[in-house]
Amino acid sequence: MDDGQGGSPSYLDTLNEEQRAAVVHEGSPLLILAGAGSGKTRVITTKIAWLIAERHVDPYSILAVTFTKKAANEMRERATALEPRAQYAQIRTFHSWGSYFLRTHAFEAGVDKNFTVYDDDDMTTLVQKAVPDLTKQQAKVAAKKISLAKDFCLGPDSDSLYTVSEDPKFPSIYEAYQKRLRETGNVDFGDLIMMPYLVLRDNAAARREASFRYRVILVDEYQDSNTAQFMLLQQLSGVGEGAPTYVSVVGDDDQSIYKFRGADVQNILSFQKQFPGTTLIRLQTNYRSTSEILSCADAVVRNNEDRLGKTLVSARGKGKKPTLVFLPTQDDEPQFCAQIIRKAHDKGVPYSAWAVLYRMNAQSLGFETEFLHSKIPYSIVGSLKFYEREEIKDALAWISFIANQKDEVSFRRIINKPARGIGGTTQDKIVEAFLAGAAAEPAGTESAPEASEGGLLLDGVADEAAGQEGERTIPSVMPALKLSKKAREGADSFCALVKEFEAMLRQTDKGGTSKSGDKLSSFIEAVIGKSGLKDYYHEQDDIAETQKGENLDELVNSALLYPCTVDGLTAFLDSIQLDRSLASEGGDEGGDRVTLITVHNTKGLEFPRVIITGMETGVFPREDKAGDDLEEERRLFYVGITRARDELYFTSCQSRRLYGSTRYTGPSLFLSELGDGNVRVLGNNPASFSFDPGSGGDPIARIYRTGAEVYHDDWGYGHIIRGGFSDEGEYVISVKFETGAVKKFLPKYQGSSLIVSEQLSP
Repeated sequence: MDDGQGGSPSYLDTLNEEQRAAVVHEGSPLLILAGAGSGKTRVITTKIAWLIAERHVDPYSILAVTFTKKAANEMRERATALEPRAQYAQIRTFHSWGSYFLRTHAFEAGVDKNFTVYDDDDMTTLVQKAVPDLTKQQAKVAAKKISLAKDFCLGPDSDSLYTVSEDPKFPSIYEAYQKRLRETGNVDFGDLIMMPYLVLRDNAAARREASFRYRVILVDEYQDSNTAQFMLLQQLSGVGEGAPTYVSVVGDDDQSIYKFRGADVQNILSFQKQFPGTTLIRLQTNYRSTSEILSCADAVVRNNEDRLGKTLVSARGKGKKPTLVFLPTQDDEPQFCAQIIRKAHDKGVPYSAWAVLYRMNAQSLGFETEFLHSKIPYSIVGSLKFYEREEIKDALAWISFIANQKDEVSFRRIINKPARGIGGTTQDKIVEAFLAGAAAEPAGTESAPEASEGGLLLDGVADEAAGQEGERTIPSVMPALKLSKKAREGADSFCALVKEFEAMLRQTDKGGTSKSGDKLSSFIEAVIGKSGLKDYYHEQDDIAETQKGENLDELVNSALLYPCTVDGLTAFLDSIQLDRSLASEGGDEGGDRVTLITVHNTKGLEFPRVIITGMETGVFPREDKAGDDLEEERRLFYVGITRARDELYFTSCQSRRLYGSTRYTGPSLFLSELGDGNVRVLGNNPASFSFDPGSGGDPIARIYRTGAEVYHDDWGYGHIIRGGFSDEGEYVISVKFETGAVKKFLPKYQGSSLIVSEQLSP
């Protein structure tokens, strides 16, 4: 692999100075702080090849671990292309290596060497078997917390288990699960990291064997490691025992964005302390973005205190200055995006050059709708299209059934979700009885219209909308059916709900408008809440860190423009059906599509042109973020910025439909951190906005800004989670206190009792 003249191998010539230094480093532990787009994978794979070819390291003794199978495969392919013997190195995911180790040391670990790895569903089933008193939902929650405990290397008897769950029953549930799991001889995913750590910690022979086997350990994406993975690395490397194992980790503290999955940014921040004598090499040459884009990234992330620090330098030159666009409403946001994408496409820029980023999955709805009507092809990465999501289908099935109670498909989808004891057999009985009754009605009889308009379950429903002529009796199939007590109770409760929802819609005046003046959003919010769907999906969110509840909230928001009437509901459903039809008409178009994607899902990706949307307080950052959580939100914004290669846009709306009403929103505090000289601004600057928090803008807004810590005479300490101007022009803030209470204040009038931390006396 050298140049034939005894010099360095040719592949080193493609590296810059800092990359080369990282590749040829030997001896002490090494921390490679790899900035976005700085070529970290090239460094890792080249280092593997260089160690084998130039330092004659046995490939069998090299262990390289990362977090995804895709990343591991890419690393293996690229290393082998440089040095064929790299195929014999262990290049794996953390969990793949853990499985390998446990099968090799099954006896020491106390498992069957042919064990099966239990996934989340298997864990839930086993928890229920171990603790029969738990419902399936309770078992899901317990299984999730058990997994989290194992991510922190906490057993059932750990004194720190309360940090995972304060439920006094949790330790006994965990212990019962573990006992049952060990009896099966199987393991779960948490065991694949925790058990190798315990074997190495408690078994000197296994520890010596691992130390002899692995002379080089390389860890990719180290900022995403959890506590258990950190502790495992310490055991493998023989820290404190004078072992000769060479350890090198690669990561970026500024891109640590997976705390909700158990990742701990402190692992990379404290690496130099945990591994004495560490050499730190920064990869700061960025090959992806222009310098104008990197200036924005640096201006924002340097506001974080918990970071090792670096400044990215572009290898591509200055480029185009990013654009910050202030828009009146959230409806203007997708229209603006469609406009600039369409204009660029007319000039030859492919749709696939664009990515629209947002903080929450629910935000995709506006862009999907606008792009469908504008005939701009798009694809959604990391999630289904909005109306294809399970929770949205369930909510739409409910309101569709209320609109048409002969809708068998909607009926079957919702009658037993959440569970009401009405299984498939009972559903078949109800549907068959209804169809038989409808078929038995002779044509031309007086009751025929009623039968044709009837529903599957209901009777005696008032039809005030039909000219105020009294009640329409819907034939019921229920009295004739023999149902179990549980099914009968479930059916009765379902009927009562539908009647209640019908009554909400039929409160209209002679002009067909809602007597209460309510919008359809309040109706849909009631349906989602009282039907049980809200709690059902919020529980799933708590277990799986999904955003199903937020998607349901966005469906509510989308109905805000319709009246709470039968006609309003029909128009709303028609608009959705139109969007679905437009979506089904879209052809493949050769894969030339705009990418719609959450900021989290962009990690590891890049696009020529990026639009980061929803840059408002309460949206990005989320309103409940402060301290370390706010710093992670800032890192997430940094990740979004550094996805852009050539062009970057930020959009911020002055009003947005949130929680079933239209709210005035203030610009994200991250926008003020971009720096006046780093962006060009389009639209009208909100009165509260200033690039420099120390100058310009409204003085009260500067002092009482989002994220600031405050003290109140009655409520104690807290932090500002939202700030913005009311319709009357008054600056209003929301403060979340340490007690958990959230209160609103007008600083102009209540400033004497509400003090910002910077104003407190030392």
